[in-house]
Amino acid sequence: EQVHERALQLLAHAGYDVRTIDASGSGAWRDAAADAHMVGLRSRTQLDAAFFQQAERLWAVGCFCIGTDQVDLAAAAAKGVAVFNAPFSNTRSVAEKTIAEIIALHRKLFDRSAALHRGEWTKSAEGAHEIRGRTLGIIGYGRIGSQVRVLAEALGMRVLYYDTANVLPMGNARRAESLDDVLGQADCVTLHVPDAPATRLLIKEHQLQRMKTGAL
Repeated sequence: EQVHERALQLLAHAGYDVRTIDASGSGAWRDAAADAHMVGLRSRTQLDAAFFQQAERLWAVGCFCIGTDQVDLAAAAAKGVAVFNAPFSNTRSVAEKTIAEIIALHRKLFDRSAALHRGEWTKSAEGAHEIRGRTLGIIGYGRIGSQVRVLAEALGMRVLYYDTANVLPMGNARRAESLDDVLGQADCVTLHVPDAPATRLLIKEHQLQRMKTGAL
């Protein structure tokens, strides 16, 4: 899955026999991967229980991404295979993209771009706002959420956050008492939570009803 060439060089230099496998096609990659001592993958390739039954020599699985959802962790544990991830690999990248989307939505850049592609030059700024002075609500104040806070505050936003864990605030961010508290005050809300049963359909209709008219 397009692992960077530099990673392959470093592993080879450390003395490992490194083989790359294209997992996008047929299932032939499973046989090759199951013969390895260690497997490195990104988020698309799925390692299920059947794979671990087949992988007799496997010691460890490294996920070159922030999650391990693509690996059957129970099956790996039953076979004594360690599974690890790279939790900081794209934290900053996601935070920057989040801020870029917040700015684009506040300034209606998508609408303006579409109009320009139709040959329309719209000079009106009606409904477009600077993000400075606006309130950003962050749901999930972990590695990515806290990085979003850093960038948002640097751009002049007021930051309110909520997390089920008792996470200490940083900078000028203020911890909200509940999800509804954030939704009622924020001009814009961004979610950075793990994929789990408790977080699916986290924002329902009655939560949306609590938000300000025009909030994002």
